[in-house]
Amino acid sequence: MPASTPSPRRGLALGVLATGMLMTILDGSIVTVAMPAIQSDLGFSPVGLSWVVNAYLIAFGSLLLLSGRLGDLIGRKRMFLAGTGVFTAASLLAGFAGSPGVLVAARFLQGVGSAMASAVALGILVTLYSEPRERAKAIAVFSFTGAAGASLGQVLGGILTDALAWNWIFFINLPIGLATVLVALPALPADRGLGLRAGADVLGALLVTSGLMTGIYAVVKIEEYGAASAHTLGLGVLALVLLAGFLLRQTRAANPLMPLRVLRSRSVAGANLVQMLMVAALFSFQILVALYLQKVLGYGASATGFAMLPAAAVIGAVSLGVSARLIARFGERAVLLTGLALLVGVLGLLTRVPVHASYVTDLLPVMLLAAGFGLALPALTGLGMSGADEADAGLASGLFNTTQQIGMALGIAVLSTLAASRTETLSAAGHSTAEALTGGYRLAFAVGAGLLLAALAVAATVLRRRPGRTAGAAPDTAGRDRVPASPAVPAAR
Repeated sequence: MPASTPSPRRGLALGVLATGMLMTILDGSIVTVAMPAIQSDLGFSPVGLSWVVNAYLIAFGSLLLLSGRLGDLIGRKRMFLAGTGVFTAASLLAGFAGSPGVLVAARFLQGVGSAMASAVALGILVTLYSEPRERAKAIAVFSFTGAAGASLGQVLGGILTDALAWNWIFFINLPIGLATVLVALPALPADRGLGLRAGADVLGALLVTSGLMTGIYAVVKIEEYGAASAHTLGLGVLALVLLAGFLLRQTRAANPLMPLRVLRSRSVAGANLVQMLMVAALFSFQILVALYLQKVLGYGASATGFAMLPAAAVIGAVSLGVSARLIARFGERAVLLTGLALLVGVLGLLTRVPVHASYVTDLLPVMLLAAGFGLALPALTGLGMSGADEADAGLASGLFNTTQQIGMALGIAVLSTLAASRTETLSAAGHSTAEALTGGYRLAFAVGAGLLLAALAVAATVLRRRPGRTAGAAPDTAGRDRVPASPAVPAAR
């Protein structure tokens, strides 16, 4: 969209994109609170219940990269509208589900719709806001909706499940989805895309989608089969072979699905790696803290949501009120490092959480330090989109979201498995249930802190300050480490 686009229209477009992001993230976290009620009502087995989450995660994570590139080719607005429509229709099906099979199928379709819409949202945003300071503010708003949505989802999920029924955690998506589509039609900029001939690599699409789907499936099943099992290792090797075949195909295809030039940017490659580590670590905060509150301290669903509300509040305050100005003053790298340091403090404190905790002294400081996420995510998003030309904005957006989902899958698989294993060991040694659970969670928090330290090291070494950068200069998020588009790829229309 041209830079001369009237501000009110751009603001409305940003609101649409943020609302779409909020709906997607809200749905992901709202389900976790309602899982016990879903299991009781529909008769899920303990193993089968995990597919309420896994079906969504596999579809979402494996289709993001493909959806992002298709958005560049057929038009990002079309992809966003279609994805929102699919997600809304699948939510209706999930709400009316009367059996485990129907609900799992509906969750898979929700993942498909979320991938289609989420993959292009950042791509639309960075073309709407080309001026660095404005872009930093827009990314802060967008990041806030994602970060706060996760915490708000737990509050809303508890309220809806306790007051009405679990079905309403899906029905609530209907008015939001319909309103998003209706407002998006006039608000989002029309774009015809590059055309399928600019990247109609069918074999590449099959390789990357099947590779990601196989890999994510292998990861989410680690808890059931074990990390060193033939099932996990066999599927892991198959996923690596498929993804290696995809990368090889992209070097030889006349019209590659994912032009590898997007990975030549140091900022883009480094930001995606940092995000994978950060999201994997913060799974232990978002999910395991909620489990600790309920299973160890005895909180109900609603109380758990409200207990985590201060985290959403500080994340929102920092994202919307502080992060853009700090990025403009010090640059994304410095803000990212500060945010990661605060998050290390979050998980560091949680490694000492007691069996009989006081919320005010033991947990509230943790919630307040979560403000680091409000610093880290906007800075990381700016870096992750900084090297993409307009023609590749959807691809870069899809890649950024893909690494986020891979990180989430790894966090779920590794940290929950470690926590469960440690809990079993402590139970066998004669510890009480509360003590065993707390010990398991502490181990997961410690490993999460280690992942955040690794992310901090990568950010400090890979995302180096560019020579000639003066303090206080606005970051050139639009052009930093930019890789010129291939002459064979026409400019986006």
